[in-house]
Amino acid sequence: MEAINWFQTVVTKHYIDFQGRARRAEFWWYVLVYIIIDIVLTIIDNMLGTPLLAGLFGLALLLPSIGVAVRRLHDTNRSGWWILLPVAPAILGGVCLFVMPALSLIFYLAALACSILLIVWYAMAGTAGPNQYGPDPKAGGAAAAAAHA
Repeated sequence: MEAINWFQTVVTKHYIDFQGRARRAEFWWYVLVYIIIDIVLTIIDNMLGTPLLAGLFGLALLLPSIGVAVRRLHDTNRSGWWILLPVAPAILGGVCLFVMPALSLIFYLAALACSILLIVWYAMAGTAGPNQYGPDPKAGGAAAAAAHA
């Protein structure tokens, strides 16, 4: 039941929230529930012969997904702009696919390495105590309640 609560918190209280910090539990429970719902909707879409449900679900939760990832990076005292790290190599790989296909593989591998780095950062413990992005969401008392609200 904890997973659904974290998912609901992100979707209802932090829908377009790019400020503050997100605990590991908030991020990973959100990701898990998102993946499970997306798989179920994809199965239903395949039975119906349409990508409508999973597509609408992904579109509806695009901003909360970006927001929780940015706030997770903030918890590790990193700028949310790091979320764009794999984008440049992926775009370059796409461009090179038509010009120099062998070079595109290198860029795609770089994008994969950048994505793995982001996953490592998401899995790291957050900064203990307050940092430049706000109070520690694990801290007890009013500071944590204000950060989580």
